[in-house]
Amino acid sequence: MRKVRRIALLVESSRNYGRGLLRGISSYVREHGYWSFFFQPHGLEIHAPQWLTRWQGDGIIARVNDHHMAELLSKVNVPVVDLRNYVTTTTFPGIGPDNHLVANQGVEHFLRRGFRNFGFCGMPRGTYRYMDHRMDAFMEIVQKAGHACHSFRLSTNPRGPTGWDDAQDRLARWIAKLPKPLAVMACNDDYGIRVLDACQRAEVSVPEEVAVLGVDDDQTLCTLSTPPLSSVNLDLEGIGYAAADLLDRMIGGETAPARTIEIPPRGIVTRRSTDILATDDVEVATALRFIRENACRGIGAGDVVRHVLLSRSSLERRFKAVLGRTPSVEIRRIQLDRAKELLTETTLTLASVAKRCGFESRNYFSEVFHRSVGMTPGQYRRHYADR
Repeated sequence: MRKVRRIALLVESSRNYGRGLLRGISSYVREHGYWSFFFQPHGLEIHAPQWLTRWQGDGIIARVNDHHMAELLSKVNVPVVDLRNYVTTTTFPGIGPDNHLVANQGVEHFLRRGFRNFGFCGMPRGTYRYMDHRMDAFMEIVQKAGHACHSFRLSTNPRGPTGWDDAQDRLARWIAKLPKPLAVMACNDDYGIRVLDACQRAEVSVPEEVAVLGVDDDQTLCTLSTPPLSSVNLDLEGIGYAAADLLDRMIGGETAPARTIEIPPRGIVTRRSTDILATDDVEVATALRFIRENACRGIGAGDVVRHVLLSRSSLERRFKAVLGRTPSVEIRRIQLDRAKELLTETTLTLASVAKRCGFESRNYFSEVFHRSVGMTPGQYRRHYADR
């Protein structure tokens, strides 16, 4: 019989991020089996127990929080995979989100909605290097697109209610003085909630004056906020799955990679906080609203033209000026975004998905999806939904 691998999991279970990682690890084990876990529920600031140095196990997956924890784990004579990438002095292989792609998806999300004024709300530099990478990448991508990007660094742990109010008031003043309409990306969902609070303090409307995007897609936080917060889904299950796969191979004798493995985000979950088009062109805004509401009913560009009472050439010209694409391309984009949601969040047949997204047949849907996404609908579902 194959030997059961004994694995210690030092991953927090109190937050969405850690629970997503644990789900991914669990998915790997269900597929490959033969793992026995040591795991205790913890908060984010988990500490490695001293007895771990005497533990007779095979491997560890950890969110390494500090140098003391890193030093202790380095004394354990088993492979370790780090899922926080906070301590820079360790030799543990790391796995985490691709922050450049996270930032790029955020910028693209805003550009598609016509925004030309940008901001980023992040933590004080040096708090977490991956958060610094996220902010730096966002600002660089915005600037390469030809726009200015403002930044605000917000304290991670204000002292008491007074400290919190002071920090939030400073953030509100920053938001109030920036040009509108404004697109703000926050380093994570916690900070996205703080940006929404600051918008209320500054008496600016969301998303009409300021659109706000978070990162992590913590559904509890995102749907609790007012308005609900759009967020980048980091594919936490994919990160956890990749960590378990890497540890399994390291236990089997494979050499650990020298660089951090970066997992692409799954995409943006759009909620009310960014559900807006930043344009003064009333006809284009009306056309986009019509497309958003009817794309999955199988409409075409002709239906949009008739709705806004413009010639086709005039509408396409103004669409390209605002968004850089035609109404037909926008219809297809919304159809495919909806298809991705149905493929990963439901067990509907491909024929049913095609019908609900406005495609005339399953075969045509599969052809368009493969051409646009780079994989078939079935491959996409297996890649994202089955982890």
